[in-house]
Amino acid sequence: MNFTETNFDYSLQAEIDKKRSGSKIPQDARMTMEQATEELRNSGIIDKAKKKGDKFIDFTLPNIKGEKVTLSEKLKDGPIILTFYRGGWCPYCNMQLKAYQDHLGQFRAAGGQLIAVSPESAESGNSTVDKNDIEFEILSDNLNKEARKYGLVFKLNEKLKNVYLKFGLDLEKNQGNDSWELPVPATYVIDKEGNIVYSFLNVDYVQRAEPKDIIDALEALK
Repeated sequence: MNFTETNFDYSLQAEIDKKRSGSKIPQDARMTMEQATEELRNSGIIDKAKKKGDKFIDFTLPNIKGEKVTLSEKLKDGPIILTFYRGGWCPYCNMQLKAYQDHLGQFRAAGGQLIAVSPESAESGNSTVDKNDIEFEILSDNLNKEARKYGLVFKLNEKLKNVYLKFGLDLEKNQGNDSWELPVPATYVIDKEGNIVYSFLNVDYVQRAEPKDIIDALEALK
């Protein structure tokens, strides 16, 4: 699916909502997930996290090829779209990554470089890239060290952990550690001076930043 510069009728959220409405998650599992989301909301994690108006925090992480990528070095080439996602096992993360890949030409035309970060191991990240035909940087954030600096990390409670395991989602295998932690999905636009000029964060993991809003934020920097 390709989009022209004038086609802003597309809505990632509408696609996600459609998929979610057709999901067949058992009621007890759904209730556990919703309760965990509400607990996360009440924790105040969003209030404490990095957001629009803050300065970015620099980091160096490996991409799926094992090459080191440093945010401040990338910023020398222009604004960065930095998105933290949960992992390639998450269908909504895959929808987001695919949508961003489809809009990659528009992001670049607006001056942006796209970098995605997840706690997945490099091996798992490779699978995510292949599955979604990704052409932008995917970085592996072991133990969520960098996501933690942005204030995005939370630990799954035992009930939610058991739900994941029943679904066959073993984060220990996916991430290569036993932390059972995830980042809140978040997307930032960072200008060349290191200012966060756009942010989208939501404890509800099915809520994701729209490509149009990212493009608008990039265009506003011109």
